[in-house]
This record gives sequence, structure tokens and C-alpha cells, in this order.
Amino acid sequence: MGYCLTDSAAYLAGQLAKSFNRSLHQRAAGIGFSPGQFPILVELWAEDGLTQKQLLERVDIEQATMANTLSRMERDQLIKRKPHPSDKRAQLVSLTEKGSAMQQDALDAAIAADEDLFKGFRVFERELLLAYIRRVLNNAKRL
Repeated sequence: MGYCLTDSAAYLAGQLAKSFNRSLHQRAAGIGFSPGQFPILVELWAEDGLTQKQLLERVDIEQATMANTLSRMERDQLIKRKPHPSDKRAQLVSLTEKGSAMQQDALDAAIAADEDLFKGFRVFERELLLAYIRRVLNNAKRL
């Protein structure tokens, strides 16, 4: 009995993520963000003024990756950091005007990239696949 990559949910999920990121990257370049920045932007659009720790809890990436991504976002003038009013060790991460202004275009780009992945699917097929993926991810959290 051999191992076949295309029978591995993890491998297929990785391929799916790469395809989404490639599609989003093409759309995002003209808007001014990268796919790696997108989850952070989504969280800040939902609730601006989070700490790096809060962002880490909401976006599943490593601390070093978060720090590097935030530095690039600050360089690109998408976010600004300021001292936390009650915790001297923390900084609040807030959107700049530029970061706020791109929200609708960025969300439209992500929706289009996602829709490309589901071409030919009926609504219930998409919903069922997403439900199964969420179940697998819940199992993965217990590992």
C-alpha cells in the first residue's frame, strides 16, 4: 500500500491555499496589499486598534511572521502602531487611511479569488465542502 498525495486532505488543502493565494496576489497587486497581509487587514477592518497579541490569537501565524508582516504593512503605510494606553509592553495596531480605504476593493478581490475556486459548484456543494473543511480543521486543532 503506497501513499498518494492526492488522497491526502492536508496536501490538497495546501494546494487549494496556494491556488487561492496566487489568484488573490494577481488581484491584490493593483490594490496595494499582499495575500499574507489580508487576514490581518480583515481582522483590523472588523475591529481596529488591536494589539499584536490579539492579532496572533485571531490569525493563525507564527509570532515572527506576524512581526515581519506588520513591519511591511507599516512600511507600506497600511497600518500604524502606537503605545497601548495601559500596557507599556504592548502596542495598538491601527489602520491608516490608506489601509481603511482599500477595504471594499480588497474584499471584492478575495471574493473573486474564492469564487474562481468554486466555478461549476452548486451552492449546496460549496456549503457542504466548507462544512466538511471546518470539521477537519476542528479535528486539527486537537492535534
